[in-house]
Amino acid sequence: MSVLDTTILITYFLGITAYGLWISRNTKSSDGYFRGGRKFKWWTMMGQAFGTGTHAEMPVAQAGASFQGGFATIWYQWKNLLITPFYWLIAPWYRRSERTTVAEMVRDRYGTRMGMLYTIFAILFFVFIMGSMLQGAAKVISVATGGMVSSNWVVVGMTIAFIVYSYFGGLVAAAHTEFIQGLLIIVLSFLLIPAGLNEVGGYDTMKDLLPEDFFNLYDQAYGVGGFTIAMLAINGIVGVTAQPHMMSMFASGNSEMAGRIGQTYGNFVKRFVTLGWTFTGMIVAAVVIVKGVELEDPEYAFGYATRLLLAPGLVGLMVACILAANMSSCSNFMVNLGALFAKDIYQPYIKPEATDKEVLRTGRLSGLVFTLAGVAFALSIKNVLSAFLFTETIAAFMGIMIFGGTLWKRANRHGALAAILISFIVYYTINYINTNEIALVYSWKALPFAWAMLAGFSALIIVSLATRPESTERISLYFDRLDKPASDDLKADGKPEANTGKSLILVDVGSWFQKERWRHFFTRYKEDWLGFLLAWLFVLVLVLIAWGILQI
Repeated sequence: MSVLDTTILITYFLGITAYGLWISRNTKSSDGYFRGGRKFKWWTMMGQAFGTGTHAEMPVAQAGASFQGGFATIWYQWKNLLITPFYWLIAPWYRRSERTTVAEMVRDRYGTRMGMLYTIFAILFFVFIMGSMLQGAAKVISVATGGMVSSNWVVVGMTIAFIVYSYFGGLVAAAHTEFIQGLLIIVLSFLLIPAGLNEVGGYDTMKDLLPEDFFNLYDQAYGVGGFTIAMLAINGIVGVTAQPHMMSMFASGNSEMAGRIGQTYGNFVKRFVTLGWTFTGMIVAAVVIVKGVELEDPEYAFGYATRLLLAPGLVGLMVACILAANMSSCSNFMVNLGALFAKDIYQPYIKPEATDKEVLRTGRLSGLVFTLAGVAFALSIKNVLSAFLFTETIAAFMGIMIFGGTLWKRANRHGALAAILISFIVYYTINYINTNEIALVYSWKALPFAWAMLAGFSALIIVSLATRPESTERISLYFDRLDKPASDDLKADGKPEANTGKSLILVDVGSWFQKERWRHFFTRYKEDWLGFLLAWLFVLVLVLIAWGILQI
């Protein structure tokens, strides 16, 4: 790290912290802290979705995977490409619930005990994913600087920075800093490619150096064939419904449309920059052949490229970009952790009469404590990709009750609990049999996941049908909210046709086989089906871009 690199890094820390504090100066209420007052414009929502959904471990893990297995490994990240259009359909669920946390939605659907179970899961989810992110940043920084800068000290600096502005500003500071940091992440994603191609003598030379199957769009030989992609997609669509930060991702905009656009197209930006991470790993695979060197760990590829290919000043920028990816996500997670503890544990069970000021203070302090717990998990992680997929897999098992319970009204708390327990048991049993090892984080394989999901959904259906249904009042209240836009999205003129086109296809899935449901279908579901088809067009464009590059 040169003096210029260090200067850039320090300037970034000070600048983003100052901006976060400035933008948060008017955050005075718990709603403003946890949900940003639900006032974000669509472009802020896009920045929030992209920044929160993009972590430092992702370029590390993806570059490491493509370094070892070629382009086809992109589907470990692109698993969600195929389900991104579904974000358009799912986003309104969270805004229409008019809740602050996903745990409150679970409580509305299944009762207080299931709400508490979800809260415990959500806190652990954030601790696990923060640990993965810290480990990802540490791997890049330590290799990129050749050990000259302690990754621990950089992580400490990063943590202090986002804690300071998140503690005071909550989601307002998190969302606005994520928009800026998202721009840095885009720079990170493509910064290494030109220098890397120049180092190996161009794209054609890289193709000559690497195995032919490194340039396949997908490849069963590296475990990323059709079945694996399908299971990763199921992991994504079911898991996203249970990821605890989805309430802020979907519901903190100034309208239902802002939530739809923000989450859907913010994630399309992420799918695009994944191309940069993937080609960076492949370029490094060619570089080490040219240089005659070996990397101790494939996940050192991104850091090695940074140290080898970037000039003084750009190394500091790259480290700042990596930290931006972490800080934007951790900031949002810290706010959500505070919301979970304050709204789902402290207020209902410890002090029901708590004032708004007490709830706000509790949210700030609890978010701080749980954020620090993520460091402990980071120390136990060996493989960042496995840790990343682990967090998404446990979310998928929890998502069975949310996804299934919203599509199927007959699902009850007994079926939901059985689904969670059985899916976890099946998953860990199969992995133990296959490896003969007891572990918290197993290397992700499609078959154990498939059996676990099949068992989980089967348990939800069978146990729900065999036990007493939820009360009619509870079910009616939950689905009545989903049947119409949130109170601040309803048209003021009061005419029935004012909200035409805003019915939700997935919420009405139980009535798909009724003839009257198909009457005026295109009018009733206008926003759903138009947005869904447009999103699939973006999927096709991204796949064609990837295919075209591979054909060069």
